[in-house]
Amino acid sequence: MNDGTRVVHAGLPEPVPGQPFMPGPVFAAPYHLDPVAGPQPDRPGYGRPDNPTRVALEAAIGELEGGECVTFASGMAAIAAVFQVCGRGGVVVPSDGYFAGRALADQLLPNVRYEPTAGPVPAYAGVSLVLLESPANPGLDLCDVPAHSAAAHAAGALVAVDNTTATPLGQRPLDLGADMSVASGTKALAGHSDVLIGYVATRDAELADKLRSWRALGGAIPGPFEAWLVHRSMGTLDLRLARQSANAAAVAEVLAAHPAVSRVRWPGRASDPAYDLARRQLRRVPGVVTFTLADKAAVDRFLTASTLIAAATSFGGLHTTADRREQWGDDVPPGLVRLSCGIEDEADLVADIEAALKAV
Repeated sequence: MNDGTRVVHAGLPEPVPGQPFMPGPVFAAPYHLDPVAGPQPDRPGYGRPDNPTRVALEAAIGELEGGECVTFASGMAAIAAVFQVCGRGGVVVPSDGYFAGRALADQLLPNVRYEPTAGPVPAYAGVSLVLLESPANPGLDLCDVPAHSAAAHAAGALVAVDNTTATPLGQRPLDLGADMSVASGTKALAGHSDVLIGYVATRDAELADKLRSWRALGGAIPGPFEAWLVHRSMGTLDLRLARQSANAAAVAEVLAAHPAVSRVRWPGRASDPAYDLARRQLRRVPGVVTFTLADKAAVDRFLTASTLIAAATSFGGLHTTADRREQWGDDVPPGLVRLSCGIEDEADLVADIEAALKAV
């Protein structure tokens, strides 16, 4: 089935007359146990390890990623689980990836190395885990996932790919040779800027069990209402991504043509350094564009002049947002902006950006 059909039907039960298309959230801490037999493996017993709403969402995401899914309370909780379960023997993380991932690795793990996303495939000897981020956040560089996975596996390391920016409709890391696809579903997957959630998908059943056990012991579970919101929102993922990507294509051209703008990055542009790799590896290009203005003051003027762009630090939502990344700790120029295109009408968004650029 094609993407639009898959996201509408993923994780739903077989239709039963008189029942809803998608069951409502199950709110429960304890469940009734058999008074004689006690806990049963095929029945929920307690809400931390067991919740039917969470299971349905995991089935849906697993269908899209092509593996078994374990959900977490946030993307950072998912990354933490991967680090704790797989990274104790040392980890390689992207030097230009999400800054909180680097900070967490430094705090949790004894042996942390940094490699640039767009650099050559390094030697991965001496580590147990390689974390890739492709496209990287915020710079939007890509790496050759199959090549990195082969090198890591040859050195005895597992590979996790942060698939947050691409989403499972834009890239399937497990098909590209990775052992895990990890993501913040808070972003485009949920897509409505109203819920925090993360997940790890893998085809290794033993690894999935370890991640699930760590989640149960650590307690980093998503609540049933959050799981239900994400599952409900996934039905429009194909439509939202299509509009966001089309908007990004138009916006990138406007930005690239303006004299006050430099370093425009969107992997869908033929002139982008990652374009050839994106054509081979991405099933669709996400709606995130990165560009640089002269300084913080220029960004301030741009955001103040815009009527459609919200200053916000997430991405992938319905509304177009912009985030000056240096303020959060990224090692980038003060004027670097990560622009996440929403689903507004393309003509309106382009006109608003053109007007805002006049204030720069």
